[in-house]
Amino acid sequence: MNFEFPLQSLPTVMQGPRVERRRVLIGGSAFWGTMVEEGADAGRLRLDDGRLLDADAQTYLPPVNPSKIIAVHISYRSRSMETRNKPKPTETPTYFTKPPTSLNGHKGQILKPADCKYLNYEGEYAVVIGRTCRNVTPDEAWDHIEGFCPALDMGLQDFRDTDQGSMLRVKGADTLLPIGPGIVRGVDLFAQTLRTFVDGRVVQEAHIGEETIWGPHYVIADIARHITLMPGDVILMGTPCHSRSVDPGHVVACEITGIGRVEGTVVAIDAPRAAALGVGHAPTDSPEVRRVALGFDERVPEHFKANLRAAKGE
Repeated sequence: MNFEFPLQSLPTVMQGPRVERRRVLIGGSAFWGTMVEEGADAGRLRLDDGRLLDADAQTYLPPVNPSKIIAVHISYRSRSMETRNKPKPTETPTYFTKPPTSLNGHKGQILKPADCKYLNYEGEYAVVIGRTCRNVTPDEAWDHIEGFCPALDMGLQDFRDTDQGSMLRVKGADTLLPIGPGIVRGVDLFAQTLRTFVDGRVVQEAHIGEETIWGPHYVIADIARHITLMPGDVILMGTPCHSRSVDPGHVVACEITGIGRVEGTVVAIDAPRAAALGVGHAPTDSPEVRRVALGFDERVPEHFKANLRAAKGE
C-alpha cells in the first residue's frame, strides 16, 4: 500500500487545474463562489449566481460545515523533535476533537479571555472530507477528500492541567479555529511550504512533504476504521515546531504556498461571569502549562524566536 513519501503518483485531488471555493456573507446571506484563476479577472471571486467580486473586500465565512473536527496531535518531525526530542512521537497517530462551534472565518476575531495567559498559535493545513468515508484503505482515502484549507489551531493552554486528556477547552473554545478562506484542490500539497506569521513575521515554517510523518490518506484510513467521516468534516494535520503564546492586538496568519492564507486578530474579552463564582477548574500557570505554552526554545531555529520577540516588542 502507498503509505510513504514521495507518492508514486499524484491523487486526483492534487491534480490540476487549481480550483478554490469560498463562502462569503453578503447582505446577511451566505453565498458560494469560485476564485478566478486566469485572465483579466484573475484574483476575483465569481459567485455561483454570476456576480464578480473583489475578493479582498469580502466578509468570509468558514468554507466548511462539519459534523466533527478531528485533529492529529503531532505529525511534523520538527514538532516531534521539539516536544519529544525524537523524529516520530508515537508509533501511530493520536487524536483529539474540536467542536464545530470553534470555527472562525478568515480575518475574524480570536478571543482571549482576561483570565487566560497562554493563547498559542499552531499553523496547519486542514483536510476537508467530500464523500462519506468508512472502512477505506489509505489509497482509497484520497478519493474521499474534497480539498485543503489553511487553518490556525489556536489553543488556551491555561486549561492543560484539567483538560489534557480531552483538550476540550484547550482547543475547543469559540473562535479558536480560523479556517479558509477557501477549499483548494488541484495543487500538489506535498510540494508546498507552510508558514505561520505573527504581525507579519515568520514564527513557524515547514516544507510539508519533507516534514510530514503521516499523510492525510493514512490518517483518514486510520480514523475511518471505526468513525464514519461525513462530507464537510475537517481533519487538522498538526503543526511544525515553535507554537507559542500571543497577546491581544496580534495578527496571526497561516499561509500555505499554492493553497492560501488565513488570518485572525487576537482580541481581549472579559473573563466568563461564572469564573468569578468559582465555577469549574480555573486557568492555571503551572510547570506543565508552561512546558507546552512556552515550548523548548533550545530545539527550534533562532530566527523564529527572534521574530516572535520582535512581534511582541521585546
